[in-house]
Amino acid sequence: MGEMIDVDGVEIWAERRGEGPDILLIAGLGDPAEVWQAQLDGLADRYRLTAFDNRGVGRTALPDGPLSVPMLADDAAGVLRALDVRSAHVTGFSGGSMIAQELALRHPGLVRSLVLMSTVAEPDAFFRTMLGFWRWMAERAPDERSMLDAFYLWVYTARAHADGTVARLIDETLAFPHPQSVEAFQRQLDAFGAHRTTDRLAEIAVPTLVLAGEVDIAAPPRLGRAVAESIPGARFEVLPGEAHQPFQEVPDLFNARVHAFWQEVVTRR
Repeated sequence: MGEMIDVDGVEIWAERRGEGPDILLIAGLGDPAEVWQAQLDGLADRYRLTAFDNRGVGRTALPDGPLSVPMLADDAAGVLRALDVRSAHVTGFSGGSMIAQELALRHPGLVRSLVLMSTVAEPDAFFRTMLGFWRWMAERAPDERSMLDAFYLWVYTARAHADGTVARLIDETLAFPHPQSVEAFQRQLDAFGAHRTTDRLAEIAVPTLVLAGEVDIAAPPRLGRAVAESIPGARFEVLPGEAHQPFQEVPDLFNARVHAFWQEVVTRR
């Protein structure tokens, strides 16, 4: 069950589940806290998990003025502090992995370890063009279902399209009572398109696991590898046959991998 949390005057929706070491889950473009349902359900017997709605997503309002990744990272830090969490293992995917990078850079004392899924340090020409296409697509799609049909081609495997997973996710998204506006989607796109940490990632000093999907076309493995190579001691792994969001498509595999990493961090310390 979630609740609104006051973070420096901003009301941010957060959901907590379980008991144990603290885990902060940071969602990506357009996704509310519910995107982590398989982790909230599957890891709560071992960890205390917190997921939240970024600004302009779900139940957290879109602010006046531009969004930025540093702003969203400060929000994540504020969620932890408001919940009296001294430090957490932080996991972010896609745009959420960008927020996680900034969180570790701006608030290093709050971060025990990082898992960066489908991550990018700096958009290249392909990535920028993709974001521009998504921006245009959100405006021109004839309806929300058509928008999701097109958008999900970029983030899920052909397997997920064939076996009905994508159709189910589209139905769930359309039924969600707090849809994201086109403006909020586009302002998130602008924030993630302006993300730049390449020259600062060497400052990250916590254990880091970078995961990439082998067939991810939105954030190809080469982008994740570049992030891992810039963070001292970071581990880089490619998940065979997976795309942008394996934590949804193969949650048991993903949950087992991050659990093993967190256990290794605890043992090492």
